[in-house]
Amino acid sequence: MKIQTNTQKIILGSSSIYRKKLLQRLQIPFETISPRINEVPLLNELPEETALRLAETKARAVAESYSQALIIGSDQVAVLGNLRLGKPMNHVNATEQLRLVRGKEVVFYTALCLLNSATDRLQMRVIPYYVRFRQFSDHQIENYLLKEQPYHCAGSAKSEGLGIALIEQMTGEDPNALIGLPLIALVDMLADEGVAIV
Repeated sequence: MKIQTNTQKIILGSSSIYRKKLLQRLQIPFETISPRINEVPLLNELPEETALRLAETKARAVAESYSQALIIGSDQVAVLGNLRLGKPMNHVNATEQLRLVRGKEVVFYTALCLLNSATDRLQMRVIPYYVRFRQFSDHQIENYLLKEQPYHCAGSAKSEGLGIALIEQMTGEDPNALIGLPLIALVDMLADEGVAIV
């Protein structure tokens, strides 16, 4: 039987409501702090490198204010071939994104970082998740966007909502990674810091 030995405060370094909802599933006390960082990719940086760098940068930004905490940082980069798909932010961009991805596979690289700001111990992983989209029509795109308005989701489709109707197949080790926070890896990382979830 694993005993929880770590009593450090746990902080989620994110402004994402989706990540907050995912972390709540673990039923542990935590605080949410929105890190203010520059999320622009560096020149010649691979998508998974961008995600890892930004996950760590978010955690370290929070650590400046919390020197005795376990800080969770996460970031996601969605890629169609060599094209990065950001958050569409509006109807026009979302329509364009969905036209681009129909019938194709998009890879979502979700990076996870757990920083112990007291010891500076850093655990990091990137979890890829593969999503193949159906061959849907322009009418279906319009119908979907009017119903769900997923303008803050890279790829413009929320798999945990109506967006599942646009998806043909999903492959990966943790479906939570697709939504934005790889809980399976996080449970392992927290256990390494003495935090038992169950």
